[in-house]
Amino acid sequence: MTTPLVLVTGGSGFVGGHCILELLAQGYRVRTTVRSLSREASVRNSLTKAGAASTDNLTFVAADLTDDGGWSDAVAGATYVLHVASPFPLEIPQHEDELIVPARDGALRVLRAARDAGVSRVVLTSSFAAVGYGHPSSARVFTEDDWTDVAGRDVTPYVKSKTLAERAAWDFIKNEGGALELSVINPVGIFGPVLSEDFATSIEVVRRILDGAIPGYPHLSLQAVDVRDVATAHVLAMNSPVAAGQRFLATADGILSMKEMGQVLREHLGDAARRVPRRSIPNIGVRLAAIFDKPLRQIVPELDHAKIASNEKARQLLGWTPRTKEESIVATGESLLRLGLLKA
Repeated sequence: MTTPLVLVTGGSGFVGGHCILELLAQGYRVRTTVRSLSREASVRNSLTKAGAASTDNLTFVAADLTDDGGWSDAVAGATYVLHVASPFPLEIPQHEDELIVPARDGALRVLRAARDAGVSRVVLTSSFAAVGYGHPSSARVFTEDDWTDVAGRDVTPYVKSKTLAERAAWDFIKNEGGALELSVINPVGIFGPVLSEDFATSIEVVRRILDGAIPGYPHLSLQAVDVRDVATAHVLAMNSPVAAGQRFLATADGILSMKEMGQVLREHLGDAARRVPRRSIPNIGVRLAAIFDKPLRQIVPELDHAKIASNEKARQLLGWTPRTKEESIVATGESLLRLGLLKA
């Protein structure tokens, strides 16, 4: 039998690259989309440096989430699609549609092309952003039954884009999907080994801590998940019969404050962590700094409001076992150091 072909959208990205690594390691043929084929050589080089034994089973197609061109070629002959690509900028955009339109319309383009090509299942990378926002602060534990209320006060354009994109995907499957199946992975903050300079916005938190780019820590706590475990969750959801029509939260156990994150980096990275701060910053200081530091604006609603998600469903239905949050943070720092992405 012919080895199944899997399309991974956004192969030059952080999660997309690790999905490709996982699929190649398991013997799949992989096709990936990039906005320009000029990225092919750098993507192959990054994958090889990350441990890919060979990229011979990897091919590339040019396609953009904002344009119909290229998507029919991208899905042709594919059995599965991992739709990973989605915008996540460091700064809040001038208008929310800069994020919402490519996220929502891009997901629909991929689903429509997959349905028309006879793809068996699409696994969509959504986010905890589509689950745990817009709710009153409480000690609740969020599950896959929860949805973000996009009218909530803590809903940023990114959170809104992920929620509306996932909602649109489920509506498409219900009303127009035909035989196409959909599974969704909802990760929390994604950390782990960086493959190139094209990394997730969450990685910027670790880079800033190690570079001493922040004078201290905001009162911010979060859940973390390793990018390698996110990739594994995608492949498990792709193959598991019980995953069709299901959402899966992807998170390691427990929460981690930014100050604890700095402590973990100091304990494991030695002299490379010499710039890591030790003190905390009062909330008023963070709010004032956010006036001038645009990336900070996205965390202001999170101050002193830790959100907790359950990974029980992924563990039970997929047999998924995540790494610890500490292991993910250390791997992030080590990879930034190895790739020369920190201050000299």
